[in-house]
Amino acid sequence: MRVVVTGTPGTGKTTATERVAADLDLDVVHLNRLVKDEGLWTERDDERDTLVVDLDAARDELGDWDGIVESHLAHHFEADRVVVLRCRPDVLEQRLLDRGEAEAKARENRESEALDVILGEAVEFHGEESVYEIDTTDRDPDAVADDIAAVVAGEREPSAGTVDFIDYL
Repeated sequence: MRVVVTGTPGTGKTTATERVAADLDLDVVHLNRLVKDEGLWTERDDERDTLVVDLDAARDELGDWDGIVESHLAHHFEADRVVVLRCRPDVLEQRLLDRGEAEAKARENRESEALDVILGEAVEFHGEESVYEIDTTDRDPDAVADDIAAVVAGEREPSAGTVDFIDYL
């Protein structure tokens, strides 16, 4: 089973997947760490303080993988199920600022979340029948991990388009 957990930075992907991995004894690849450790990037975007990932090199490095891959880019990889973590944009922005991100980067991610950018890409690449949305706003990581575990176990129905932040806009 190949499951990707994706979402805008700050939605809780790393924390939740670490807990799922421990509970279900699954391998988890934290793609952002893999990219840095193995040099799977093509350039540094100094303005955004980020690396431009070489997705083809990352796919080659992963090979025929099994388990969970997590990253804001994970939805660009073949998978059986795609979990998109979501968070109310103003809460997301505050999470990013609290962990030391620059205001411009936090604002950009807030806007991306408000516009459903990652959800839209995930549905476009994988289809609605493979996408599971989980709202992490005001939820603890254990509850989010339980929801991801339910997706992995096939105990949850696809739910693309169920999280709505229109009131935020």
